[in-house]
Amino acid sequence: MLQSLLDRTFRTRAVAVRLPDGRTLTAGPGEPELTAVIETRKALAAIAADPELKLGEAYMDGAFRIEGGDIYDFMALAASQLSRQDRPLGVGWRIRRAMEQANDRRHARANVHHHYDLTVDFYRLFLDPDLQYSCAYFETPGATLEQAQAAKKRRLIDKLVLSPGHRALDIGCGWGGLGLSLARAGARVTGVTLSTEQHRTANERAAAEGLSDRADFRLQDYRDLDGPFDRIVSVGMFEHVGAPNYQAYFDTVARLLTDDGVAVIHSIGRKGPPSRTQPWIRKYIFPGGYIPALSEVFPAIERSGLWVTDMEVLRLHYAETLRAWRERFLARRDEALAMYDARFCRMWEYYLAVSEVAFRELGQMVFQLQLTRRPDAVPLTRDYLCRSSAGGGE
Repeated sequence: MLQSLLDRTFRTRAVAVRLPDGRTLTAGPGEPELTAVIETRKALAAIAADPELKLGEAYMDGAFRIEGGDIYDFMALAASQLSRQDRPLGVGWRIRRAMEQANDRRHARANVHHHYDLTVDFYRLFLDPDLQYSCAYFETPGATLEQAQAAKKRRLIDKLVLSPGHRALDIGCGWGGLGLSLARAGARVTGVTLSTEQHRTANERAAAEGLSDRADFRLQDYRDLDGPFDRIVSVGMFEHVGAPNYQAYFDTVARLLTDDGVAVIHSIGRKGPPSRTQPWIRKYIFPGGYIPALSEVFPAIERSGLWVTDMEVLRLHYAETLRAWRERFLARRDEALAMYDARFCRMWEYYLAVSEVAFRELGQMVFQLQLTRRPDAVPLTRDYLCRSSAGGGE
């Protein structure tokens, strides 16, 4: 089974796989670029039967390792050999996906807790000091992660056409970095999250900066908010909404937005048609999460009555962001090991590696949508989005 899987996958580049009994399987032309080692017969049988889920589990357990490279090198090699053609979802998968992504209030809170209520000190190991846990915007090839995350915030604020005194809502506010930037720009900010750790940290940061009177971070579901708000921003939260809830999401944005208001939604997306969440990612990293196709997003926006006044697709920016996170995480892995165990650390190595590969090889990207209730709520040309491109400040 494994040899057949390898032969189907590796057609233009070569790999070797060493089995628990010492035998080595090869596939692809020429000399193998690296060797994957499967340590146990249990892991061998599991990987051969269900590689999408069991390969990651074997890596977490230490039963799968790489010689001549690391897990990123192996996943990049494998991804380079995969077909780029997406298959449409069958009826069975659509039903199963709807059940996995129901994300009612109880499940949404549990899913957020699974990933985001790790200690904030863990995230400080590899994020920038502002704790931006989303795609950065690399204005120049040599930009640092810190510069790129500051550029991301500037670009979002420009797209919001933010002015002092605006009432701003941050849906999925994280640890408060973007909300505090909006407050420094003069807005009165309400941020909502379902993570107790993020809620605590964001309010502590607001108090430390003397911004608690302009930045209020709440432990609340976005669906339970009352408006109106002049500006709404949501960064890295839409991926947790789930396809069955897209209409409720955009209807809520439309309900909360003032007549001349502006909303900006920043989300991971896929360039291909609707699909499903990768099984290992769904089980271990983002239960209830889903990366949408644009063809799933726009019908819900149309029905909400909102205008799409601007759209931008960021392609390799998240790949570069993930590369920086992965390198920083590996450099401080011993500190992560002091917080959690070795299996947890291998899980994060695998997560960061496969995520970067998805953006480099498998058609994932980030989209930013600017939404309004009126067609004249923002300037009629895009020149205003270039005003801060020279950099500097936030």
